[in-house]
Amino acid sequence: MFDFFNDITFANKELRWLFLVIPVIIIWYIFKSRTLNAELKTSSLGGFDKINASYKQYLRHIIIVIRLAVLSCLILVLMRPQSRSSYKDVKTEGIDIVLALDISSSMLAKDFKPNRLDAAKELATKFIDSRPNDRIALVIFSGESFTQCPLTSDHDVIKNLFSGIKLGMLADGTAIGNGLATSVSRIKDSKAKSKIIILLTDGVNNQGSVAPLTAAEIAKAFGIRVYTIGLGSMGKALSFAGIYPDGSYAYEWAEVVIDEKTMTEISDMTGAKYFRATDNEKLKEVYKEIDRLEKTIFEEKNFTNKSEHFLPFAITAAILLLIEFLLKNTLFKSIP
Repeated sequence: MFDFFNDITFANKELRWLFLVIPVIIIWYIFKSRTLNAELKTSSLGGFDKINASYKQYLRHIIIVIRLAVLSCLILVLMRPQSRSSYKDVKTEGIDIVLALDISSSMLAKDFKPNRLDAAKELATKFIDSRPNDRIALVIFSGESFTQCPLTSDHDVIKNLFSGIKLGMLADGTAIGNGLATSVSRIKDSKAKSKIIILLTDGVNNQGSVAPLTAAEIAKAFGIRVYTIGLGSMGKALSFAGIYPDGSYAYEWAEVVIDEKTMTEISDMTGAKYFRATDNEKLKEVYKEIDRLEKTIFEEKNFTNKSEHFLPFAITAAILLLIEFLLKNTLFKSIP
C-alpha cells in the first residue's frame, strides 16, 4: 500500500487543499450532534433504568464516516493520481577484433617480465576483459600463421587458449604478412560497423608468402583498421639463443630490431596507429589507448509512460455511497 503511494504522482496537486474541508465537516458534525438531541420531560427516570442502549446508538456515526471516506476518494480522483514508468532501450553495437600475436622464439626475450610472450598474453587477456560487448578472434604467427580461435563473444574460451600458447607451436620465424593476411580472412566478412586487427610483433618480416604491405592493402579494401605494436626495449635485450639438452633455454644479449617503418605504413594505410612498447607498463598503456580509440557504439533511447490510477478511488467512492444508501434505508431508516 505505502509502496504504491511512493510511486504515485498527482496531476492536480493543488487540489490537495480540499482535504482541509474534512476537519471542518467533523467539527460541524460534532456541534450539530450536541444541539439536535431530542428532549423528553418526565417526573422520574426510574422507568428507564433497565433499558439498555441500542447498538444503533454506537453505530449511528458510521454514516458520517462513510461520507468523509467518499469525499476523500472524490478528492483523490480530482487530483488524478498517476504512476510513471520509465525504461531505456539500449542498442549495443560491438566491434569485431582480431588479436594477431607473434609467438616466434624472439618473443622469449627478457626485456619484459617474465618475457615478451607472457607479458603480451597477460595484457591481452586484460584487454579482452575490458571489451565485454565485442567479438574477438585470436591468430598466432611465427614462420607461419594459424587461427587459434575465430570471432566469438565467449571471451573465456579465448582466455583459456592464451594459457596454451607457447614456443614451438608453429615453425620459427616472423611471417608478419601471413599473420596479417590470416587475420584479415577471419574478419573481412564481418557485418560489424567497426573491424580492427591488433598485430603485435617484435621483429622483421623474414618468412611467409605474403608481403606485409600487400596484406595491409587487402585490409584497407575491406575497411579494416590495423593497429600495430612493436614489442621490445631500445638497444640490446637478453634474448633467446637456443635450447640446452636438458630442455632449458639459453640466452644472450642481442640488438633489438623491429621494422617500425613497415609497421607504421601498415597502420597509416588502414587508418589506424603504430605503437612502440618498450616494457610491461608501456604495453599496458598501448592497450588502454586502443581501448579508448575504439569505443563500442551505444544507442540509448529513454521512454516514459504515465498510467492513470483514479479508477480504484472512484469505484471505492461508488461502493461506499451504495453502502450508505442501504444503511439509511434499512438499519438507520428514519420514521417519517
